Amino acid sequence: MQSLLKDIRTTRTRYLIYHSLKNITDQLGTQHTFEATPSRIVSIVPSLTELLHDIGLEESIVGITKFCVHPFHYKSTKKIIGGTKKVHYEKIRLLQPDIIIANKEENTPEIVAELSKICPVWVTDIVTIEDNFEMIKSFGELFNKRVETKKWIEKMEFALNDFNRFMQTKQFYKVAYFIWANPYMVAGNNTYINEMLKLNKFNNIYQNREERYPEIIIQKMRIQGDPELVLLSSEPFPFTDEHAFELGRFTHHAKTIFVDGEMFSWYGTRMLKAFTYFKALQEKL
Repeated sequence: MQSLLKDIRTTRTRYLIYHSLKNITDQLGTQHTFEATPSRIVSIVPSLTELLHDIGLEESIVGITKFCVHPFHYKSTKKIIGGTKKVHYEKIRLLQPDIIIANKEENTPEIVAELSKICPVWVTDIVTIEDNFEMIKSFGELFNKRVETKKWIEKMEFALNDFNRFMQTKQFYKVAYFIWANPYMVAGNNTYINEMLKLNKFNNIYQNREERYPEIIIQKMRIQGDPELVLLSSEPFPFTDEHAFELGRFTHHAKTIFVDGEMFSWYGTRMLKAFTYFKALQEKL
């Protein structure tokens, strides 16, 4: 009898362990298995640090990059483990994370491979709005925050529909969206930035380039599309009035606008604020 009870308990334990495992696939198609909800998180993606905070995971975040500026107080309450392209592996290892949040664009394959020796690395890959919603939903499952992520997605879907209605009467513009100088680089196709440009009826003159962020010769801007608007992102490069003047010389009277790069390039919950920003931007054109 005792042997039978022991077998029953063993079978029940194995059943509970098996069914408590989380088997979830990230956006690169890598399957991860967790015996429990990850409770020590390192984020090496600024926009996703903000997302993790917004869905109620402040206490679980133990490490961030120096570029994780939202929320502001994290710089004094969380361990800084380097940047997005250069991380301090030993600092991360000492934090004993259960999971590291990365991004295909922000972080190199070499960084992801090295970090994978410490713990599972969850890699996101976001180009479209649907990718963003999918990623947020997966965070709800991964961190047991389904209610919180559902609320955020619903709010963003409502704001998206509202913005699309707002844009119905707006005109199209040809644009060039600059992200870097010396050399000059722009946002091309297959980027989240380009998706945000489309949302604003901004026709990106460089969206047919093979490179996602092509280096361009500004003297050829007229023959390559001659933009009506030149957008200078606030990040990652600090553009100045001198850059605006130089670029303006190689267009047919294009209007140069300094724009908030976070609104165009940050995914996650930042999208909700972006719609309000885009409305204000449209009204200025």
